Amino acid sequence: MDVKKEQQQKKYNDYVKQVTPTHNLWLNMLKAFVTGGIICCIGQFILNTAASYGLDKDAAGSWCSMLLILLSIILTGLNIYPSIANWGGAGALVPITGFANGVAAPAIEFQKEGQVFGIGCKIFTIAGPVILYGIFSSWVVGVIYWILHLYGMM
Repeated sequence: MDVKKEQQQKKYNDYVKQVTPTHNLWLNMLKAFVTGGIICCIGQFILNTAASYGLDKDAAGSWCSMLLILLSIILTGLNIYPSIANWGGAGALVPITGFANGVAAPAIEFQKEGQVFGIGCKIFTIAGPVILYGIFSSWVVGVIYWILHLYGMM
């Protein structure tokens, strides 16, 4: 009985090893670096172009953010951004473009279910936890700051 279990376990382990994809950590990091770098270069180009038109630093930054979000949503709608994110990993998911993709993708996917129950209910399925925990943690830090300020520690 014990030998049979060992054989089954060995077969199972061989099967798991066969179907588990192998990843090259250094290649994945390089891809993420290149993808994030390209996104940052596009953002810097937008900033430089906006500054050359005479916009101040804050206005140029606002235009840069808006245009990167718009570009991400357009690429998501054309089903191009998921391929970029699949290749570039965290390099495409971490910047503001990844967040825009995270909001736009569910809206596009569930639009056939209608404005309210499709887009309205599903739009924040990916980005919702990020927004929730971001707001909650800022509230906690604000309360701590307020308490420290009350006691004259800040």
